[in-house]
Amino acid sequence: MHREGGARTVDTEARDTEARDTEASKRALRRDLLELRSRLPEGDTRETAAVLAQRALELPELAEAGTVAAYVSIGSEPGTRVLLDALRARGVRVLLPVLLPDNDLDWGTYEGPERLVAARRGLLEPSGPRLGPDAVTSADAVLLPGLAVDARGVRLGRGGGSYDRVLARLEAAGAAPVRVVLLYENELLAEVPGEAHDQPVHVAVTPAGVTRFPR
Repeated sequence: MHREGGARTVDTEARDTEARDTEASKRALRRDLLELRSRLPEGDTRETAAVLAQRALELPELAEAGTVAAYVSIGSEPGTRVLLDALRARGVRVLLPVLLPDNDLDWGTYEGPERLVAARRGLLEPSGPRLGPDAVTSADAVLLPGLAVDARGVRLGRGGGSYDRVLARLEAAGAAPVRVVLLYENELLAEVPGEAHDQPVHVAVTPAGVTRFPR
């Protein structure tokens, strides 16, 4: 019994060490990628947003979607605003996240740029009624923010955990919307530090084209 208990302790310590190493690798990679984004000229980000919208709108999954859960890009993130307006003009119901105090996400309907309001952490959120965290389960496609995606479809987020909750909620509801990430070209990587619970994305859209991952 003593030996078994000792083995379990060693295994637990090894897992804890691995988890700490993975998180440290994620932090370092986030820092590097955010630094690269911060150097992008504003004109380049505007041009990229238009190209990304065009690429994304050509996806069959978005062309056929009735509801898309998305987000409003800020700063030097790959731009989503052109895409949001194009989807809305098509008659697509676009859901936008509302950050809750515990970092979970509520949702509201996108009603145009004039109906966006400033929120915590520099975010922009819809000013209309809140639909509840489960509203995302009605989406046919989910646009996920990310800093990088690797060859397996593993996404590196900013570390807040909000979208891990969204993906877990979708899984619990049996919902299977296509998961799409918009990225700059240099953010498609060979490998991203990942953990067992990470759920891969299905599509990465960059200015150069579309990369699909196994579903």
